[in-house]
Parts: sequence; structure tokens; C-alpha cells
Amino acid sequence: MSWAVKKSVLLTSTAVALSIVATAAHAGGFALREQSSYYQGMSFAGNGTTGDSISGMFWNPATITGAGHGITFEGHNTLIVPNADIEGTNTLAGGAVVAPYDTGDIGSDAFIPSSYTAINVNDQLYLGMSITAPYGLSTKVEDEDWTGAGYNRSSKVFSINVNPIVGWKFNDMISVAFGPQVQYADIRLTNAALSPTLANLPGQTLAGTGIGVGVTAGLTFKPIESTEIGLGYRSAMFTKIGGNLNAALNPAAPTVVSNTDVDTTLVTPDMITLSAKHSITEDIRVLGTFEWTNWSRLKQPRITSAATGAEITSLPFNYNDGFFLALGGEYDFNDKLTLRAGAAYEWSPIDEEIRSARLPDNNRIWVSGGASYEFNKHMSFDLAYTHIFGTDTDINIDASHQDYSATKGVLAGSVDSSVDILSASFRVRF
Repeated sequence: MSWAVKKSVLLTSTAVALSIVATAAHAGGFALREQSSYYQGMSFAGNGTTGDSISGMFWNPATITGAGHGITFEGHNTLIVPNADIEGTNTLAGGAVVAPYDTGDIGSDAFIPSSYTAINVNDQLYLGMSITAPYGLSTKVEDEDWTGAGYNRSSKVFSINVNPIVGWKFNDMISVAFGPQVQYADIRLTNAALSPTLANLPGQTLAGTGIGVGVTAGLTFKPIESTEIGLGYRSAMFTKIGGNLNAALNPAAPTVVSNTDVDTTLVTPDMITLSAKHSITEDIRVLGTFEWTNWSRLKQPRITSAATGAEITSLPFNYNDGFFLALGGEYDFNDKLTLRAGAAYEWSPIDEEIRSARLPDNNRIWVSGGASYEFNKHMSFDLAYTHIFGTDTDINIDASHQDYSATKGVLAGSVDSSVDILSASFRVRF
């Protein structure tokens, strides 16, 4: 295999690794918005304002000042069931072979836990901690030797984020909070070395880990008793990824492999959340959220050799920014039961110019419903369900596409996708 092909193998595998860590399954790509059962029931409308749940800390740490006296702990558990099927053709070099394909469902079900703790030290000072999984999920094609295996066989990512928080309540009108965040990521990705027709081909595996750091900050403002505005910020995360690429160099001799250690510094995007909540009556509230995610900052990170530090290449992400708009409402049915519902529209940072077989992401429509039940003054429960409708999505990896490789051919197709999400949480106050 020539150096140009080996470089293409390295570039494609490393680019995929970074894409999966960086891209926001249910917040655009492979990041996870599902950090709260409570706000899931409103498609995350109002998630930057205070409420019965302290899980708004993920988007706006200042919401910690809405916690009651003493200690509050919440455990959130979410089951995500994605479905994504890609159908199309793979045209090999010279246009000699056009192989149709149907990947089957490439989405993998996932269980996402998160937890939040808040301590009310006094009337003004609040301390807290959130432990979440902002990036994750996995994709795997049912037939690993499908005709587009050069662009995707499987992808798996795990992350955990720890965010201690300090909040200060100046008065009944204004509160602020901030804290550092530390995030660990573990990645494993595979694809074929070339684009197969019907024969098995050796592939390559990229496995890597890294730790990133950043900050969160926010404020809440209540101009009048019935209205609250929240503004939250999650900073970019600077994650140094160290990984190893294990690649077969010759389809005729799959035992001959190349092991290359690679490094890169990945900057994931800033996120700003603006939320509002208004009480129409004592029992009815309307809520809204607008979110901006600075995906366009990714651009072209450098990939270097771990051994020499020399640059191998750069990765053209070229993402757009992502946007999310949600509207929802709550109704206190009685002293124990609260009902909620919401809908949202999400603008993905990925369009057809850069959409890949690993990340067939597009704009989506959210519809959600949920409820909370207060068992007693110390314990309550939340339950929520969401269905996400994917909009019409095409894939066209040709010579103008940033992922294109002549050895893997032109991949064209369409994606049929949807997601079902079921979430439950419990809240304990001491």
C-alpha cells in the first residue's frame, strides 16, 4: 500500500474519532442532551431556569440556587433507542462497479445516567456537583462488510464529565454560579482499509483516550415574581487525545499491520443557553429555551505523530454552528402530580456537504411529555418520553466531500432516522 493510501487510512480513522467525540446523537451528532428526566418532559424548554429539579445545573449552574434547604440529590436514568437506516449505492474507482446497499439499523441503544447534588450552606451560598455523560452512544452496521465499510464499520464512545459548582444568591432577584469541568473520553472505531464489493477485507482500529478541562458559569434573573430568565454557559473543552491506529496494509496479507501512535488537541464547542419561565397562574407555567453551540470553532485541528511531534495532516471539520429552540408548559394537576409537555426544533451543525456514513446527522423535530410525582416532602419522581423525527437526509461522499477516498469510492444514499427516549429520575431532600 502506498504512503498516500496509508495516509488516507490514518486521516479517515482519526477524523472519525474526533468527529464522534466532538459532535453534538441528540444535540446534533453524537453529544447527549439527555441529562435531565425533568426537562426531558418539555423537550428541554426552560432548562436554564430554576424548578423543582436541580438538573438545570448542566445548562446553567446558577439554577443550583433554586434548591431547597439542606441537601438535595437527584439520579437521572435515560434509555435512548435510535434508529437509522442508510440505503444507496457505492461506486468504485473508475465507475466500473455500482454496488447497492442497505445498512440496516446502525444505531445502538444506550443507557445514560447522570446525577446532581446541591448543598444549601446558608441563605446565599450553595455548593454542588454534577456528574454527566455529555458525549457518547455508538453506531454499528449489521453487516460489517457492506459496500461502504471503508467509511464505517463501527463506532463507540464513552465520556464522563465532573463539574463542581459554587452558587451565590444575592437576593430574590439575582443569582450567579460558576465551576470547573473535567471530562474523560474513551473512543474505539473501526472501518475497512478499502471499499469492499462482496469479499471480506481487513480493516483498521483506532482506540484512544483523553482528558479535557473547561468551565461553566451562569446567572438567573427574576424581574418580577412570576417571571424568570436564565443564562448559562458551558465553555469549550480542550482535550488531548492520545491514540493508536492499528491498520492492515495489504488486503492480501491481513497479518501485516502498521501501528501508529497519534496525538491531537481537540477543542469541543462553547454552548450558551438562554431560558425563560413565566407563571400564568399558580398552577400553569410556560417555558422556553434557545441554545447556540459554537461548532464552527472546530475547523481543522492538527494531527501529529506521537513519536516525533511532526504534523501528519489537519482535519477539515468545517461544521456549521448548531441551534436549538424549545417551547413547553407545566400544569400542577394537584399537590402531588405535575404534568408537562413540550416541542423543539434542532438545527444540526452537519449538512450534506460534510455528512458521513458514521454521522448521518440532520435537523430534527422533538415532541415530549412527562410528569412528576411528590411521594412526600423528602422524595419525588420524574418520568418523561420523547420522540425525535429526523428530517429528509442525504449522504453524498464524492470527490468534493472532505471524507472522500478514491480507494473507497463514491458513496451516495439516503437516511431514514428517528429516536425514542424514555427517562426516569428520583429526587431526595435531607
